Amino acid sequence: MTEQPGNEARSRWQQRYDAALAAGRVRDADFTTLSGLEVDPAYGPADESAVPGFERIGWPGEFPFTRGLHATGYRGRAWTIRQFAGFGNARQTNERFRSLLAEGGGGLSVAFDMPTLMGRDSDDGRALGEVGHCGVAIDSAADMDVLFDGIPLEQTTTSMTISGPAVPVFCMYLVAAERQGADTSKLNGTLQTDIFKEYIAQKEWLFAPEPHLRLIGDLMEHCAAEIPAYKPISVSGYHIREAGSTAAQELAYTLADGFAYVELGLSRGLDVDVFAPGLSFFFDAHIDFFEEIAKFRAARRIWARWLRDVYGAHTEKAQQLRFHTQTAGVSLTAQQPDNNVVRTAVEALAAVLGGTNSLHTNALDEVLALPSAKAAQIALRTQQVIAEETGVLNVADPLGGSWYVEALTDELERQAEEVFTRIREMGSDGTMTAGILRGIEDGWFTGEIAEAAFTYQRALEKGEKKVVGVNTLTGSVAGDDQLEILRVSHQVETDQRAELSARRQARDDEAARAAVARMVEVSRTDANMVPAMLDAARAEATLGEICDALRAEWGTYTEPARF
Repeated sequence: MTEQPGNEARSRWQQRYDAALAAGRVRDADFTTLSGLEVDPAYGPADESAVPGFERIGWPGEFPFTRGLHATGYRGRAWTIRQFAGFGNARQTNERFRSLLAEGGGGLSVAFDMPTLMGRDSDDGRALGEVGHCGVAIDSAADMDVLFDGIPLEQTTTSMTISGPAVPVFCMYLVAAERQGADTSKLNGTLQTDIFKEYIAQKEWLFAPEPHLRLIGDLMEHCAAEIPAYKPISVSGYHIREAGSTAAQELAYTLADGFAYVELGLSRGLDVDVFAPGLSFFFDAHIDFFEEIAKFRAARRIWARWLRDVYGAHTEKAQQLRFHTQTAGVSLTAQQPDNNVVRTAVEALAAVLGGTNSLHTNALDEVLALPSAKAAQIALRTQQVIAEETGVLNVADPLGGSWYVEALTDELERQAEEVFTRIREMGSDGTMTAGILRGIEDGWFTGEIAEAAFTYQRALEKGEKKVVGVNTLTGSVAGDDQLEILRVSHQVETDQRAELSARRQARDDEAARAAVARMVEVSRTDANMVPAMLDAARAEATLGEICDALRAEWGTYTEPARF
């Protein structure tokens, strides 16, 4: 690039890029087009001073990180290909994990079945017919041993999509790592843990909000002190969007939740520059290509500014928003399901052009069932084709400076700021936390999302919004009736219950019960609950036993009716 006067930000970016190059943090690859044209690692205006407000766009790796977290973009490191998987029992899911890793997956993302998500054991009467159906069944640390058998956890980044019982499930994961001989302080990955989005959208909680926040605060403290690379909270917008929100609502509600977790960490006396890098985000990549790219760019910019100006973060790591993306499950259609491959590819490309740090691509059959092995492989190959064949790794934020993309980015940011003001006004003390809790109690979030979902559905029914195969171009497609569907046998539930019973018989039952009782005693104090919960997991106390003991102590929660 030819240097021009008045380009201070470009000069800083160039220095960072050159330093990364000298340190070997730029991949040795062919950074040319298919026709052999050499491309620069990033592009910007010839004269920054000629672009009003250019500092809000900036260069990759520069505050406010609109254009990405790193000066090198994907030249330094591509996004992590992280496929979401889990079905049946731990043995079956372990086989799928091994297959995904062998096919080039870069990390694991665990889907749990409904009983596990609700903190119930597989032999609980309320688990009947649900064991292993929407994810893997996990009852105790012994199941975690099997789930990760032959997969070195110290060397594998692992994401776990679970919120209500996230802390006891995480303890079981730690026990499995201990039994592998891993140095648990070196574990890396992400735990969803985000309970606010459960009350807002997904509706899977165990207790009232306050006890959940106590557990989350304990987990934040434990990870900051003992497992610094592990991210204890993945703030999830994905489920908010899947519930029917707009892109602006997903952006605003998700970041508001994130700000509340920052306030939680600060209330625990934690240093924001230490704990904030442990917060990550999980967004939906929907089908409106440019709106999604703008959403991701706006998210980074808003987070950086708020962390610096509102919450006092000084370091770049604390100001940087890191996020995982999953393509939109709600965009998949049962009609003409092969079209879902195209939808997923478009959504994945939007996530990449928006600068995602890791990505999961949905399988074409997920609207009907858990992915078949073939469908999961196609989903994985979708990411690999984007990474290896399209040239998107060569240039950081290639759409930066586009009038359309920048205008969308600014507009989504404006709408999000309006929502932040509204939420803080709802609270009694002006904090984001108080506003969110009041919005949950009053059903405000639920009502706003329901209105957005209704508006979109009405547009579909009027034909104002088109979905191929659903309300336009609905003719039959050859081969639609030949789709392979993964079906989980009821035998999985029978076997899981039998194995759970055998494990209860084999364990030191008195030690397990005593460990759970000690955990409850700790819950009545201000002490951190994670060590006591770890002891319960080591003693092979089951997830249901741990969660039921806390339900008995803290009570359950019923969402207020809203009409």
